[in-house]
Amino acid sequence: MPESHDEYDYVVVGGGTAGCIVAARLSEDPGVTVCLIEAGPSDEHEPRAGSIRRWAEMLEGEYDRDYRSVAQERGNSDIRQARLRILGGCSTANTMISWRPLRGDLDEWASLGVEGWDYDTVSPYFDRLATPITPVDPADQNAYVADAVAAAASALDLPRRETWNDVEFAEGAGFFEIGYDPATNLRSSTSRAYLHGVERPNLALVLEALVEKVLLESGQAVGVRARVAGEWREIRASREVIVSCGAIDSPALLMRSGIGPAAVLADAGVDVLVGLPGVGENLQDHAESLIVWEARGERSEVSATGWDAGYALRIDEDSTVPDVSTHIPLHSWTVHAENHGVRIPANNVSLAPNVAKPRSRGRVWITSADPDAAPAIDYRAFTDVEGRDERMLVEGVKLARRVAQQEPFASHLVREVFPGEHVQTDEELSAVLRATHQTVYHVSCTCRMGAEDDPLAVLDSELRVRGVAGLRVVDASVFPTLSALNPVGLIMTVAERAVDLIREPAVV
Repeated sequence: MPESHDEYDYVVVGGGTAGCIVAARLSEDPGVTVCLIEAGPSDEHEPRAGSIRRWAEMLEGEYDRDYRSVAQERGNSDIRQARLRILGGCSTANTMISWRPLRGDLDEWASLGVEGWDYDTVSPYFDRLATPITPVDPADQNAYVADAVAAAASALDLPRRETWNDVEFAEGAGFFEIGYDPATNLRSSTSRAYLHGVERPNLALVLEALVEKVLLESGQAVGVRARVAGEWREIRASREVIVSCGAIDSPALLMRSGIGPAAVLADAGVDVLVGLPGVGENLQDHAESLIVWEARGERSEVSATGWDAGYALRIDEDSTVPDVSTHIPLHSWTVHAENHGVRIPANNVSLAPNVAKPRSRGRVWITSADPDAAPAIDYRAFTDVEGRDERMLVEGVKLARRVAQQEPFASHLVREVFPGEHVQTDEELSAVLRATHQTVYHVSCTCRMGAEDDPLAVLDSELRVRGVAGLRVVDASVFPTLSALNPVGLIMTVAERAVDLIREPAVV
């Protein structure tokens, strides 16, 4: 069957958190044409994607790739990694807890040789976001959650925060700032904020189109090959192809295109066009532990998302960002504890501490050139040689136990049921917590920016793929290291900055 051909100035692959912003902003210039390609359908008439309170209903359903990892040497091997194929991507299925980029995170990037991403340069792009971000409205603040916040602030000597994004901080407790409309509970997904209701003759939206590979000619990205309505099409880009498929699927697309580690490509049956050993390496995620108590009394269902508050703090004196971040869920996520054989009473409450600055490094890779085949994922959880991730996992639960002893939270509790009061030593805690930890769906860093002499850097500081003209990556995969807190605010900020870099490319 003959292939059809379309041509635009820019082709953006992936209509997720970053891709919606990039396509929308580029198309604000009427002098250029933009094509945004998304593997899933529109989210506009999907009520589960609209109401932020229903975020969990989007997971493990028809829009979710529901990726799994290979067996883990030191962590939970049963994690289900959500990746959404729908316009808006993971911003249709998260809690939109949004933080202004932290100075300490960006200082770390600079220390790794990344230029032009310092705090003073990047922070103003957060203010450019079209996604409304607001503190959780008082009408959505659950009284039980407020008691837990008060106890955490008192027990751990943390400042209470009514707002977060107007100050620089490394510690605090409070209700978060999230992307939503308190009057309607509609989420501020990037599709909703940047694309819904937008009609521009220079912006083409191609939905339910699976991109097989980026097309390379003489070292230049010239477009993509995509399956649209069951037919293969070439969609050409005269200026640039921007890959925004997320930290799992962006490296997979590069690899299917012949860009990546030679041995991996050879094993998958893909010809090596550009040998880049760092593609798919450096995977990082926030590992989340859990502590659960049998509860007394009843709690109201009042909430914005059900994960509206928490606390963050430093453990090590030299840390410039939080080492442990803890969510206070309204409803506990106990599947891994139950799979571990623990009986969780129906009336329960929990805290969910996570490792804010992971040192362990995993990888993602393709095993086939087939775009329908799931990539392989290995988190390599808790394999950092210093054992710091393991230490922070344990410290997070020990701190949560201190919070549980503090009023007014203590009055809600009957007894600890997981890990259980009999689990006391660091070694005992580590074993059960590593076996049952959960992802926070923050996989990142697999196409990282880096210094010119960094052999594993995939991108330069302009987000350009090394060795390929006219090809960039814009999503969480570009992070050199994972942000200490929920990354959606940073992803959106990176996308806004990327638009300026694409419009005004540096002289090389």
